[in-house]
Amino acid sequence: MHKEQKIVCITGCLGFIGSYVTRRALQKGWFVFGVDKITSVSNVGNSLEEFSKFENFKFIKEDIVMLRSLIDCDYIINLAAESHVENSITNSSTFMHSNILGVENLLNIIKNKSSDSIKRPVFLQISTDEVYGDIQKGAHTEEDLLKPSNPYASSKAAADLMVLAWSRTYDLEYIILRPTNNYGIGQYPEKLIPLSVKNLNRGKKIRLHNQGSPVRTWLHAEDTAEAVIHIIENEFKNEIFNISGNYEQSNLITVNKILNNYFEEDNINPTKHIDLSFSRQGQDVRYSLDDSKLRATGWKKKRDFDSEIKNIVSFYKNSFIW
Repeated sequence: MHKEQKIVCITGCLGFIGSYVTRRALQKGWFVFGVDKITSVSNVGNSLEEFSKFENFKFIKEDIVMLRSLIDCDYIINLAAESHVENSITNSSTFMHSNILGVENLLNIIKNKSSDSIKRPVFLQISTDEVYGDIQKGAHTEEDLLKPSNPYASSKAAADLMVLAWSRTYDLEYIILRPTNNYGIGQYPEKLIPLSVKNLNRGKKIRLHNQGSPVRTWLHAEDTAEAVIHIIENEFKNEIFNISGNYEQSNLITVNKILNNYFEEDNINPTKHIDLSFSRQGQDVRYSLDDSKLRATGWKKKRDFDSEIKNIVSFYKNSFIW
């Protein structure tokens, strides 16, 4: 008897987390149908060239809002999203387009698939810890209310609620994953770590909002990808899982670690390289997730922030990303 062969559709396959998930799925020998509309944050040169070498990879360039059909598959893993908070504050319309209308279209494609000959795919939505809003003490569980603080977070919360509603109304199977701050090589330099290194390369100061006091929990993108694979291989259905790196620190501490690794010495004078004069509307004080539900299934993070940050800083120090 042949081993069952997984077929997955990964939207946003050329994005930061999307490329990690796509790579792992291809390495597992799964057939991967990749979808990406290709924006400035897509890793076209490296990732698309890498993935195209796999015979089990097929790609189409398309906006998920404009898709009219998808191949028969076991899972649709939705990683297509606008994700930068500051951009959402400046212009929320693109976030509503991709993160809400795009999800609605994908859900309707699944809803309209005939289940006579093949089972409809499970919809695996990659959400965010930001849907819960901030929390000064403790950690959010999957049962907590959604209280987003900015347009980006609200668009992701709306998508999560749509998934739950389509499941109840149309009997769609789903998984919602809510990871904390992802980091790793390949991230577009609008995010804190690559942007900080890019500014240092250009002799510019690193801008930190709210005195660098906001606290974030860091999770390596490889650990996020492993969580996706773990969920699929264990065939969980109709569940929400938090994913946490369980490594918490203020943005100021994060940037100080970037400085120490960039200059390869300790006790750098941060005032020479950091500008603390900025504040952000809708700034969340602290994100924190309780991911004991996922860890109880056997998943655990493998990457340590302090061990990984040296190589990540070195990569961006030696690679100019437009």
